[in-house]
Amino acid sequence: MYRGREGQWAFVLHRLSGVALALFLLLHVIDVSLVMFGPDGPFNAFLAFYHQWPFRIGLLLIIAGVIYHAFNGLRIIIMDFTGWGVRFQRVLWYGVLGATAVIGVPVLVKILPEIFGAA
Repeated sequence: MYRGREGQWAFVLHRLSGVALALFLLLHVIDVSLVMFGPDGPFNAFLAFYHQWPFRIGLLLIIAGVIYHAFNGLRIIIMDFTGWGVRFQRVLWYGVLGATAVIGVPVLVKILPEIFGAA
């Protein structure tokens, strides 16, 4: 299964998206915890820094990562708990990519103007 083909790419992308989501959640917890320092604290400065264009692109990547990670997690569950999942893991992975695109494109169409329209 892991010979540089679909199974290995699914594994690598699942790990990368999982680490990215964990780092985003850590950043989000730090961001929200800065509110406890009051209105003159570092929260507003951090928020202004966080709304720059590189972070907006990162937000799009996080959205894509959430969608991919969720669908690939379902693929992993199917592979683990069914007898036929491993035999069709290649087809399932292409299904994950297709489902990510089907869900991700409308989300991007909706969210791109909101992300890049606000300056």
